[in-house]
Amino acid sequence: MRTDIFARLDREPEPPKIEIPRMSRHRIALFGGTLAFYLAIVVAVLVSSWLVALDWKVMLFRPYQQWPELHAFLDYYVVLGQRGPTAVMVASWLGWRSWRQHTLRPLLTLGTSLLLLNVTVGAVKFGLGRLGPHYATQIGSAELFAGGDIFPSGHTANAVVTWGILAYLATTPRARRYLSALSAFVSLGVGLTTVYIGTHWLSDVLLGWAAGLLIMLALPWFEPLITRAETWILSVRARWRAGLGLRRPAPGGPGAPAPVVLPQSLSGTSNNTGTGITDAEKSCPAPETSGSVAHTGAGGRTRAHSPHAVRSERAPLTPAGSRRPPHADRAARGGTAPAHPVTGGPVAP
Repeated sequence: MRTDIFARLDREPEPPKIEIPRMSRHRIALFGGTLAFYLAIVVAVLVSSWLVALDWKVMLFRPYQQWPELHAFLDYYVVLGQRGPTAVMVASWLGWRSWRQHTLRPLLTLGTSLLLLNVTVGAVKFGLGRLGPHYATQIGSAELFAGGDIFPSGHTANAVVTWGILAYLATTPRARRYLSALSAFVSLGVGLTTVYIGTHWLSDVLLGWAAGLLIMLALPWFEPLITRAETWILSVRARWRAGLGLRRPAPGGPGAPAPVVLPQSLSGTSNNTGTGITDAEKSCPAPETSGSVAHTGAGGRTRAHSPHAVRSERAPLTPAGSRRPPHADRAARGGTAPAHPVTGGPVAP
């Protein structure tokens, strides 16, 4: 059984070299022609020309009554032009492509195109305020500046941009041709469906096609901005990952184990340093009890002393010898005298 058919589902080892579209002379010529067509439609509607009369003829023809058998299917087909469902579907596909190709360009391009669509189409919609066919008040009127928001058609423009972005981001010329034909068919069908249902005038659909095509033709001008945004986002992610890698417990910190202090023996040449006995401890004898006595030395460690009897022959006010409990690591009392006295009495000059 072959398993290499799933190889294209694996993540590529490095980002592929994809040719980014440029603003060629051919594209600039198309942009200029589409912009002229866009302005011509707006002017034709503003002056209530023959285009407005055609809008009324199509509306009064009521296509949804002429072919009622298509109504059920077209109610679902028009969803291909709605902003929410189409954006989720296309963003899911482009998100997988971004992960597979180690690049954010597909998602950033989609976001840029939708932002341009909202700004340009939304401004014209609310600026002209045209009412739809179902809310028209006067036959033959353009129904402008009446508080509406249907000119140009948002469904049509969204279909052109959302499905056209797949052709724009295609990696091969063959895929680009096929996806361009598919996006044109879908956007054309969505626009005519809105006319069939009666939610838009025919001129709304024409202006929606032009508005979406203008955005697709102008996208190469925004490619440098998309590249800079991708570089900035990736650099922020790299710094964030580096910051997480530095947050490790340092040696000797609060979480490090405490060092073990071993007892050091007192010799004839030893001094106060390293013995674990301070001058205050020497001058102040430890209390004597009948049980074991705990003594805290340097490093916070506790040493237990074995019980010993009190020597009654010593005067209580003038002790003659050391009153400290004997330690196993100290020299014998009859051996060599230490360099510093360890008795509890005054030190001789």
